[in-house]
Amino acid sequence: MYSLNVFLLMPSGYEWILVILAIVLLFGGRKIPELMKGLGQGMREFKKAKEEGFEDKDAEKEKKEAIKDK
Repeated sequence: MYSLNVFLLMPSGYEWILVILAIVLLFGGRKIPELMKGLGQGMREFKKAKEEGFEDKDAEKEKKEAIKDK
């Protein structure tokens, strides 16, 4: 029942159109591609940092295992 309530709070198609229209009015048509480019770069940097974090954890785990084996 709880999941049904969450879906009722989500914006529908008409509400999304209003949100997009408000964004266009606030930022203008020329500024939106620049904003999306910045958003894409931020997402790429976040993904790269996340992957590097996993690699660092794997390297630490291998070091700990090597120390245990000695």
